[in-house]
Amino acid sequence: MARQDDLDCFYSLLDDLEQRVDGTRKLKNCTGYMDWPDRGVYFFLEPGETRDSPDQLRVTRVGTHAVSEGSSTSLWDRLKQHYGTGSGSSNHPHGGAHRGSVYRKRVGEAMIEKHDLHDDYPDWDKRWSSIDRERSEVRDEEYVLERRVSTYIREQPFLWVNLNDEPSADSDRVYLERNAIALLSNFDKKSIDPRRDQWLGRYSQSQEIRESGLWNVNHVGERYDSSFLTLLEKSVNDTAPP
Repeated sequence: MARQDDLDCFYSLLDDLEQRVDGTRKLKNCTGYMDWPDRGVYFFLEPGETRDSPDQLRVTRVGTHAVSEGSSTSLWDRLKQHYGTGSGSSNHPHGGAHRGSVYRKRVGEAMIEKHDLHDDYPDWDKRWSSIDRERSEVRDEEYVLERRVSTYIREQPFLWVNLNDEPSADSDRVYLERNAIALLSNFDKKSIDPRRDQWLGRYSQSQEIRESGLWNVNHVGERYDSSFLTLLEKSVNDTAPP
């Protein structure tokens, strides 16, 4: 029951966070002009994906940024990579660059698998260094799927906490992210808050995503330290609406 109790505590803190920031946001309604904290941890929830009890949206993606010393990436910089391109993009409006966002890449892979689009997007899971064709040609080819990924991700409600520590692999943000993923994950452990059969992640190539119920691969099989909930509570209290 310890994990169940910790999950209930985690989601109770997210409820408090949602009240503090005046509700969840969706990327389709966000801009860089909003007063985002410089650094933080974010939690994507998914419409239709709820906890077993109570009827509460469950987290499907946890992330942070600037985990290498010297990194200057801000929280909005990272969220913008998931958002993709805007309407002002001259070549590919409302598309994106999944090679700069693992979240976008994984969602696209699942869409390819679900709809059997492998022949349409042969290079989706390849790095630029392993592709022989012109990048412009590949981007044009992948544009339709990038748009689909943008539409999907921009509809996901999300929350975030302000945690403005220095970039480091040992930062509090890394600690919070890692332990939140380990707590939420159902990978190789008793399933709590089971995932719907219709959840897109069930079509992922990654066993970790399919079984964890998260759009995360790292940390899904690890044990968590329940002390991270104290850090999460402090971060919730330090967070204000943008």
